[in-house]
Amino acid sequence: MVPALLALLLLQQPLPLPRAPTDLLKRVHTYSIVAWDSVTGDLGVAVQSKFPNVGGIVPWARAGVGAVATQSLANTDFGEQGLALMAMGATAPEALRILMRRDPRVPQRQVGMVDARGNAASWTGDSTFDWAGGRTMTPGGDQVAAGKGQVIVGRNFAAQANIMVSDQTVQNMADAFQRARGSLADRLMAALVAGQVGGGDKRGMESAALLVVRANAGYLGMNDRYIDIRVYDDTNPIRELQRLYTLHQLYFFQSRPEDLIDIAPDVVRRLEPILLREPVGQADKFLDAPQGVANARFLQALENFMYWENYDVRVRNDGKIDRVVLDDILQRRQPPRRR
Repeated sequence: MVPALLALLLLQQPLPLPRAPTDLLKRVHTYSIVAWDSVTGDLGVAVQSKFPNVGGIVPWARAGVGAVATQSLANTDFGEQGLALMAMGATAPEALRILMRRDPRVPQRQVGMVDARGNAASWTGDSTFDWAGGRTMTPGGDQVAAGKGQVIVGRNFAAQANIMVSDQTVQNMADAFQRARGSLADRLMAALVAGQVGGGDKRGMESAALLVVRANAGYLGMNDRYIDIRVYDDTNPIRELQRLYTLHQLYFFQSRPEDLIDIAPDVVRRLEPILLREPVGQADKFLDAPQGVANARFLQALENFMYWENYDVRVRNDGKIDRVVLDDILQRRQPPRRR
């Protein structure tokens, strides 16, 4: 619970009044889902919109704290201040209600929040454009649905949308998220795809984003941005987001133990020709002479090659290689098929 004095001080400091839009149709019309993973502690947001670079506006998250999606006439303070309130101990519903009291344009907002204990809340203002509403889940696994002018609270996730073809978008998102298996990111992506199948934004598609945070799971363990992918503008942004997510797994996810294999002579035989001829266009190659085995010279050449090719997080020095990387290296260097 946020201390009463702190809440009072926050309420006495009104948010800056956003400038009125010259065209109300320029609001961020979108559908999104915020969620928490009870097993890993991951927190994340997935979002799609007929609006450019929705990933720069809607999704907010902090590892061990919470996640926020702020949309419609989006107020980014709901992201920054919402996370600040949750970091100080507020639940997601408490943080949402505090921010709503401070906001002179709350009827035009749509917000979803979840905290690191799984408490979720969603608000859809009564001045948002139809169809607009949200869904979350009760502790027992049933869904709670609402349209405009109502805060709904629940557990684990909150899905919300505005200017949709119908309520089928948020229903599909909630159903897909509850049914899906795998990581939080996988379930968020499943929800995003299902939302579009339900009709999606009335105006079409343009941008999408996926944000998942986990403590020390960013690049080389130096930050919490486990996944941070944005599609600025595309005719099919969800498909593009799926493609980029696959690339992100290759270049930013660490190796799984079950994917590690010994650099046996047959692996050397497949990699050595590559190390002998690359980098293409440069006189000095990664390997200056065949080795035939995974000796120190071969392993150093392989390490240099992997860094050169951006496999940084999968580089090893224990005589093993990630089969995912090996397959990608060989696939990229297959000769083109003759037509």
